[in-house]
Amino acid sequence: MRTLWRLGYSARLLQTNNFRTAAANTSFPAAWTLLAQYSGIIPGLFVVVRKNRFFTMPDTVEDKADLKLYSPHPGVRGMTQLNREAFKRTVVVPVLKVKTEIVNTLLKSLKHVVLQRPGLKRVVEDPGDENSRFLILDPHKIPEFSLGESEQEVLNRLNVHPEVSKYNLELTYENFKSEEILRAVLPEGQEVTSGFSRVGHIAHLNLRDHQLPYRHLIGQVIIDKNPGITCVVNKTNIIDSTYRNFQMEVLAGESNLVTKVKENNIAYELDFSKVYWNPRLSTEHSRIVELLKPGDVLFDVFAGIGPFAIPAAKKKCHVFANDLNPESYNWLLHNCKLNKVDDKIKAFNMDGRDFLLGPVREELSKELPLQKEEQKNSFHIVMNLPALAIEFLDAFRHLLVREPCGTAGLPTVHCYGFSKHENPAKDIQERAEASLGTSLDGRCSTYLVRNVAPNKEMLCISFQIPVDVLYKRPCPDEAKQASKRLCTSNEFSEEKFLS
Repeated sequence: MRTLWRLGYSARLLQTNNFRTAAANTSFPAAWTLLAQYSGIIPGLFVVVRKNRFFTMPDTVEDKADLKLYSPHPGVRGMTQLNREAFKRTVVVPVLKVKTEIVNTLLKSLKHVVLQRPGLKRVVEDPGDENSRFLILDPHKIPEFSLGESEQEVLNRLNVHPEVSKYNLELTYENFKSEEILRAVLPEGQEVTSGFSRVGHIAHLNLRDHQLPYRHLIGQVIIDKNPGITCVVNKTNIIDSTYRNFQMEVLAGESNLVTKVKENNIAYELDFSKVYWNPRLSTEHSRIVELLKPGDVLFDVFAGIGPFAIPAAKKKCHVFANDLNPESYNWLLHNCKLNKVDDKIKAFNMDGRDFLLGPVREELSKELPLQKEEQKNSFHIVMNLPALAIEFLDAFRHLLVREPCGTAGLPTVHCYGFSKHENPAKDIQERAEASLGTSLDGRCSTYLVRNVAPNKEMLCISFQIPVDVLYKRPCPDEAKQASKRLCTSNEFSEEKFLS
């Protein structure tokens, strides 16, 4: 098993060697001058502040509570191979000396000013007094090492002397956050990548060109700072619009890309290198499934591994799920069995247009004539292939050849698309109308799914297929034939695609 370097394991506090009290109204004798000079280079030495005043120390150790206090050692700038030892640095922080028996009480009362750093103990031993401890305070919240009135009131109530001491604290790699580490390593002013998509044990990055020289270091930092992440990959090309997967490079960790994820309380297994999975679509998957009622029919044209289809089947819907990618199809079947809905989903491995002209047409031809105005069950067609799905909408033109049976049960389409237009909703509607050959004014709704990139949105347009689009009235000489059987231009055998 891989050993993960995580925040919180090897923070080292430099031990106290001397502790002295300096009265605020005394002169600064030579002995104290010598001590102050050495306190900057000898870890653990203190200069004590009494009643919120302290003696100035040399700047050999970084003793200014500025915003760079928690930055790693400046020598790591430009590092491309991770050297954890190089991140060590010593900083000066304020501490309070308190009796052991009141440490817990004081921690609760002063929690807003106590130092909170990954892997650092907030309380350390006082080597000169076994009955006392040092409580480490956050220098950002104790300006000029001076306690505020509220803190002083707490100390007075607990009978603690308001003496603030300077403590030399060693910070190591384990005590820095990933963003702090990467900001210290990458060239100044460059964008820092600390976010990623998590897919099981895999962290998926989209690095910019200027970050590529540091990619392996970035990958290792992500593993070190995120328990459970054992593999980091970077996308090396755009998503292939045919199979919706992309090439990737393993930056750090193991090369195992078969993983398990859980979304909306449903488990899925997949090979991330061969199928499409986006954890950012969890809310959208849930939104569509919530529109469905038990008994409804769902046609998932670009089903992937089943994030729409499987929860719909669990909701007792009748599901027809299709994907062109053979790997996605195989993982779809696997996940149907994993979630015990394999008997409730009919799966297909074919082109989306063929799926619409085949199984979808056949099922609608069979079921729509049976629909009544008071029928409660409905038909939904999900088309989640944002790069191309709108181009498939023309398949609905005259999909059914027969006399319309009214508006009962007309299928509702949920079609996804990308837009860089200044008015994305208008853009998506106009493109859908062009593909369908009819206006959707007043007959559709658009939903902003997410921002994909600067000036690029992903949207979902939902609408019932208009009667004049879906139906083609048969010619007179076809009417008798149509009355004998439902007309479809392409005969479809379900067994052919399930074999």
